[in-house]
Amino acid sequence: MLRPLRRALLAVTLGLLVAPAARAQEAVTVFAAASLTDAMRALAQDWQSRGHPAPRLSFAASSALARQIEQGAPADLFMSADEPWMDYVQQRDLIVPDTRVSPLGNALVLIAPADAAKPVALARDTDLLALLGPQGRIATGDPAHVPVGKYAQAALTWMGQWEALSPRLARADNVRSALLLVERGEAPYGIVYSTDAAASSAVKVVGTFPAASHPPITYPFALTKRAANHAEARALLAFLTGPEAMPVWQRFGFGLAR
Repeated sequence: MLRPLRRALLAVTLGLLVAPAARAQEAVTVFAAASLTDAMRALAQDWQSRGHPAPRLSFAASSALARQIEQGAPADLFMSADEPWMDYVQQRDLIVPDTRVSPLGNALVLIAPADAAKPVALARDTDLLALLGPQGRIATGDPAHVPVGKYAQAALTWMGQWEALSPRLARADNVRSALLLVERGEAPYGIVYSTDAAASSAVKVVGTFPAASHPPITYPFALTKRAANHAEARALLAFLTGPEAMPVWQRFGFGLAR
């Protein structure tokens, strides 16, 4: 009777000892805002070249990712394009609060197809409606839930043109989808992040919105609760926010938060 019990206890003990080690070697599942796509792919390759498992990357609007985490999606690291969606998951006790950090910044720009780009001085008295003509639309994220759309709404409100331009928005489900609409010529203008504009040869930046026209664009990162004891996830977060990753972020156009 005792021998089977001892064997069972030994198996449980060994399982408890092996599980953390196995967890440490698991690939990290990263939920990242769409605007981080190119830089994160480069950094993931760098991370893998250092002997780590390749991270599993999932890109979408921050709102969509936050809601997926709320519904139980197995994310280890959440990288949002704004503070409110990180607040959303933190208020629901879905992240490890002391791992939250906002290392990056960005700029909000007006883009146009590269073959039709003319500079636009963006100020309070700039008449964007006149630029659009009778049928033109401005592509950006849906202000109801996509961070870039929220920043766009703030900037257009600052310019006193939100009411006039709101019906003329082509509301995309993330910033890369908005970029694509301008690339294809389906919208003559778009409001995106400067990093997304830099990733495309099919568009050009025609104007940069003043920093005072919208809240600061920052990117908060945090481990999810499921990754609280995931050593590999903690190590990846430290790498992405540390000095070795900063030149890569800057190469892709991100500013460093102060």
